Amino acid sequence: MPLQNRVTPEGELIATEARGTLMGNRGGAIHNEHRQIVRPFKSRQWITCVLQFKDRRRVVMTPRLYTELFFLDEATAFAAGHRPCAECRRADFLKFLSVWPGRVAGERLYVDAMDRVLHAERMDADGSKATYREPLELLPDGTFVRQEGGLYLVRGDSLLEWSPSGYVGRRARRSGETAEVLTPWSMVACFRSGYAPGVHSSAALLA
Repeated sequence: MPLQNRVTPEGELIATEARGTLMGNRGGAIHNEHRQIVRPFKSRQWITCVLQFKDRRRVVMTPRLYTELFFLDEATAFAAGHRPCAECRRADFLKFLSVWPGRVAGERLYVDAMDRVLHAERMDADGSKATYREPLELLPDGTFVRQEGGLYLVRGDSLLEWSPSGYVGRRARRSGETAEVLTPWSMVACFRSGYAPGVHSSAALLA
């Protein structure tokens, strides 16, 4: 039986047989000794990691260690509110920092301050997913939206329908429409400034 450690663009944790292309965590262990999820996060440090790094080996959901979470792709991880890891994804992390909105050139950006902003943007006070509305035509590629109950990736002139195993459908991205945006605002700002999030290979099949 699959573990409840796959992350959706809405930030929910689900159990699925589908495999992810990236791993991550939410600051520590959010599971119990039976490998069951018992809390939504441990800290504000929600990160995204590579599947393999150096010679590290682990048993997934080892008691009292951090909970390994998995994502279809980087765009999904961003939508859920996870940023690049500063260790195993150093180059991506530095690129992300360089385009962080409002950053002054040469000024040091403290990661804790960034994580505070992201934490406020990814969930409301009651713990539910924080969303906002913007015109579809103004959203950069890599952003996730929710429309008519479906979860969609903005890509070119299309919206690609998300599923745990890949993108499974396409609809036109129409100008003049607004959408409920899932990706935190600051991350969308990073996309606008040149950070291009990785997208699962199935997206290319729907072009």
